[in-house]
Amino acid sequence: MPELPEVQALVDFLAERTAGLAVASLDLASFSVLKTFDPPPSALAGAPIDGVHRYGKFLDLDVDGTHLVFHLARAGWLRWSDELPQTVLRPGKSPIAFRLRLSDGSGFDVTEAGTKKSLAAYIVRDVADVPRIASLGPDPMADDFSLERFAAMLEGRRTQIKGLLRDQEFLAGIGNAYSDEILHVARMSPFALAATLKPADVERLYDAMRDTLRGAVVAASGKPAKELKDAKREGMRVHGRTGQPCPDCGDTVREVSFADSSLQYCATCQTGGKPLADRRMSRLLK
Repeated sequence: MPELPEVQALVDFLAERTAGLAVASLDLASFSVLKTFDPPPSALAGAPIDGVHRYGKFLDLDVDGTHLVFHLARAGWLRWSDELPQTVLRPGKSPIAFRLRLSDGSGFDVTEAGTKKSLAAYIVRDVADVPRIASLGPDPMADDFSLERFAAMLEGRRTQIKGLLRDQEFLAGIGNAYSDEILHVARMSPFALAATLKPADVERLYDAMRDTLRGAVVAASGKPAKELKDAKREGMRVHGRTGQPCPDCGDTVREVSFADSSLQYCATCQTGGKPLADRRMSRLLK
């Protein structure tokens, strides 16, 4: 799933390539992907693109005051073309969910792989009309997101820190991969309870979060959309690296499996050398 750094890179990529252009058309290949009906897709035709923005993991194209907002979900991606094909999109015949054509013939397809479809798009007059945006927590990369604010958000929460970092209503933009990376840099167990963290732990976690995300944004910046997935995988320290050596201590990176995902961690760096139990048990092996 694209997370904050990759989505920010896509925003920057689109902002550069759409500057001074207008929308020629928005064509749907999957009618279920559009979660709104007013304004219709035709309302975007001929209107200039005024800017591209990010809200958590959502991308927002401001089209003369009307917003095309979309979330790439787990298996979605953006495929840019300097000259889009003229072929008519046929529902169910390709992984393309929708195509945005620009006034110079360039544009992009938004695709979704797999059979489980969760990619979502909205055409709204106000970004706040998108339900999941309205409920987003603060952006961890915002200039005004201070250590003090973060500490206050954690206070009294009897919730595992891994889950909190991924909770979009708690913090906007962090997912499974970067929560693993942040916790490894912070040398903290993913099962640690937020309420039990000491001030020094909170500060270490805050710094790890900001530094990890900032570094990933810098690493992704300027890369074409087609290179971002590979760049993300190559930059991971522990996420997706089960069985490989930890880059800090050399211990083997371990995994805890869930029903539909997994986490990776280093026992030496994060849990005092103790392997974590199966997530369904939610406790350390004795």
